Amino acid sequence: MSNFNQSQRIARLNDNFRQTFLAGQVQMTAGITTLPEVTQAAILNAVQQFNAFIPDNDPYCEHDFGVIELEGQRIFWKIDYYDLTMTFGSEHPEDANQTRRVLTIMLAAEY
Repeated sequence: MSNFNQSQRIARLNDNFRQTFLAGQVQMTAGITTLPEVTQAAILNAVQQFNAFIPDNDPYCEHDFGVIELEGQRIFWKIDYYDLTMTFGSEHPEDANQTRRVLTIMLAAEY
């Protein structure tokens, strides 16, 4: 599989996961969880709707990172790839049968 095709496959899997929160795990940092529930819900919705992928935030075209601004907060989200046991990084993030995705949502100040 070419690098371009691999990146396209990863991007599709990442988009599907991010837009549905299915087939992976979503984690919010302490800074996010201390915000009001209505704000947390708005953040989750903004992450699901995100589509502003540009070379600065998506240099490998995998749709695995984004920045949103909401209610005066700068928020980062990032998708990481793990093996099925969640012990090591996945060697094949383009293969959903070998990879567990984890989406972390954090305040930029927590990075």
